[in-house]
Parts: sequence; structure tokens; C-alpha cells
Amino acid sequence: MIDDDIDEALDWQGNDIECRGCDHQDMMVLGKCQLKRACVHDRYARRIDRFFDWNPGLSNQYLTHPHFEVRAIASKAADIFRLPPLLEDSDEVVRWNAVRRLPKRYLLRLIHDPHREVRIRVATRLDESDLVQMINDEDYYVRLIIARRADPGLLPMLVTDPESEVRRVVAGRIPSVWLMLLANDEDASVRIEAVQRLAPSQLQNLKSDSDWRVRYEVACRADWSVVSQMEQDDDSLVRECALQRKKDLGKQELIKESTP
Repeated sequence: MIDDDIDEALDWQGNDIECRGCDHQDMMVLGKCQLKRACVHDRYARRIDRFFDWNPGLSNQYLTHPHFEVRAIASKAADIFRLPPLLEDSDEVVRWNAVRRLPKRYLLRLIHDPHREVRIRVATRLDESDLVQMINDEDYYVRLIIARRADPGLLPMLVTDPESEVRRVVAGRIPSVWLMLLANDEDASVRIEAVQRLAPSQLQNLKSDSDWRVRYEVACRADWSVVSQMEQDDDSLVRECALQRKKDLGKQELIKESTP
């Protein structure tokens, strides 16, 4: 159901809307507002949004309206120099609608916003150089975004992050010198991500990992000396991969020896 299908005209406090006495009643004749379709006093966002689409020049005067939906929607068309005060608004939707139109430097004012959704959106738009200021955010999803976007040189700060999903993303992007730390992570999904990036010569100590998926990655990529020790692994897929890896390495060696 969309707002136009709702056969009622109530304001944000649940009262019936009366066009008589409204400051904009003269606009009805001009087709600039319409009850149950385009009304700034309506409780439904679609109708408020349509009102400002039809009357963008009225946006400035509604930035302090008591209903957050009106303030948020008005901010989309208001003069940009009127928006900075809205960064202190009590409602997170208003704060975000305001900052998304302002120059990026204003995003820094919301890096400690009390609402996680605002901080998540800020983290998606900040310049890489500013992400370090949010790297210890209390919300794991904010840190996850930072792990995906930050310069790899900053990622060692997240190696011990309490959330395995964050550490897994870090393992996929961090400079290789840090990979062994993550290859010994307590979570298997993090170890798998790290093992996939390690050099074959670095896999010796992971051939007996407690998780068969890690051992499988090792068996698929390790040197001859390592895969030779994995032919009797407890898991059949690991054994098969180790045998195939040995065959492939043997073929590579024969090709080298036969090449003049």
C-alpha cells in the first residue's frame, strides 16, 4: 500500500487536517498542494515529499518544524547554507539528510554520532585519510566498512578486532608481512582468508590445522615437502587435494628437467 491509497488525511499527531485556515490554502487553486496527495501537514512522508517537490522554495521555513519527517524532507531542497545547524538535530534521519548535501568536511562532525546508522553512512563517504578516526568505533559494522575501505597500511590496527568478520576482511587486504598473525587466528574463516594469501613456503605450520578447510587450502597450495605429509589426512577431500598437488608439482618438475 502506498500513501496515495490511504483514504485519510491526518497530521503527525493524528489529528484531522483541515485546509481551511492553513497558511497554504490559497495554493490549492494554483495546484501547489492537494489534500491526501501533496500536503506538508500530512503524517505520510510521500505526501510531504511531493509537497516540497511542488514547492521547493518553501523548504527553508520548515527546517525547524516539530515533526522530524518534515525537517528531514525539507532539508533535501533547502538552501545549503541553512543545513549545518541540522547536524545537531535530535533525529538521526534529519542529521543524515543534511550532511549528505554538505561538503565532505562536515562528515567529520558526525563520526561520533550516537546513532549507528549515521556513523555507518559516514564511514561509507569519508575520505580514506579520515577513516582512522573511526577505526575504534563501538559498532562492528562501522569497523567492517573501515576494514573494506581504509588504506591497507591502517589495517594492522584491526588485527585483534573482537569481531571475526572484521578480521576476515582484514586478512584479505592487509600487507603480507602481517598475514601470519591472522593465519593463527582463533576463527577458522579468518585463517582460511589468510592462508589463501600466504606464499607456499609459509604453509608448513598450518598442515595440521584443526579445521579441515584450512588444511584443504594448504594441501592445494603447499610445497612438495608439506603435501607429502598430508596424504594421510583425516579428511578425504584434503587427502585428494594433497595427492593432486603432488602430481601437479611432479609434472612441473619434469617439464623443468626436460626444458633445454
